[in-house]
Amino acid sequence: MGLIIQAVGFGLVTASVLALGSVGLTLQFGVTNYINFAYGTFLILGAYFTWTLSTQVHLNFIVAAALGCLLMGVVAVVVARTVMKHFVDRQAPLFYLLIVTFGLSMVISNVIEAIWGPGFQTYNIPVGGPLELGPFSLTPNQLVIIGLSVVVMLGVHLMLTRTVLGKAMRAMSDNKDLAQVSGIDTDRITTWTWFLTGSLAGLAGVALTVTTVSFNPTSASTFLFVIFAAVILGGIGQPYGAMLGALLLGIITEVSAVAVSAAYKDDIAFVALVVVLLLRPQGLIKSRGRA
Repeated sequence: MGLIIQAVGFGLVTASVLALGSVGLTLQFGVTNYINFAYGTFLILGAYFTWTLSTQVHLNFIVAAALGCLLMGVVAVVVARTVMKHFVDRQAPLFYLLIVTFGLSMVISNVIEAIWGPGFQTYNIPVGGPLELGPFSLTPNQLVIIGLSVVVMLGVHLMLTRTVLGKAMRAMSDNKDLAQVSGIDTDRITTWTWFLTGSLAGLAGVALTVTTVSFNPTSASTFLFVIFAAVILGGIGQPYGAMLGALLLGIITEVSAVAVSAAYKDDIAFVALVVVLLLRPQGLIKSRGRA
């Protein structure tokens, strides 16, 4: 029973990382209406930006992580404006957009490997001994990741409900054409969406690589499919659904690693996804618009 309780604690850490990635992905889908298969490489590119700034430029890790996430946001905007915008403006079929983002994923992955090499890298940050918090035993880094995720999720909520940008994103999610007729600059909102979601991807990548300790250019490839599972589980295009899906899958995967086997924990997540989709195809939170 003690191992199960500890697994729940680790599940909260996994859920925190998963929430950062899945909320970014679902926000992007809500505004653009297509899935970005390059999102996994966004995660790992943000991690490499942070690693370079912290270990090669010798910046403080927190400063390096912040700059790395912002750089990832800028790269996402460049990708959106130089590649994706041309296909969207021509109203290319969604299948073509999926192929384009999949191709972008391969290109970015190869660029990462060409620049940083295929080997594993680690951050020069102390891991710290575990802290006993009630029934849980977590390291300081894990506690920071949980706290950071909570703050970011609150920030996303306030952004969507209290800011002009957030309300415009929600309007575009409901009906892009109507939002444009109503005077919303949809190109500007789309650009800001790519920047925000790219930055969230970079942050998720840093959090993921801190928890795994070492990483290489393919470290986020499997995790991307767990992010997709959380997004679909919660309801595609639903930020709050993505948060709930991340929480459930984070705990389920870590508990299953103890109850069954660590080798099957990602498979258990997909089994849970299939069960939910069979019983509730629209996801846990029904769509009323998407963002």
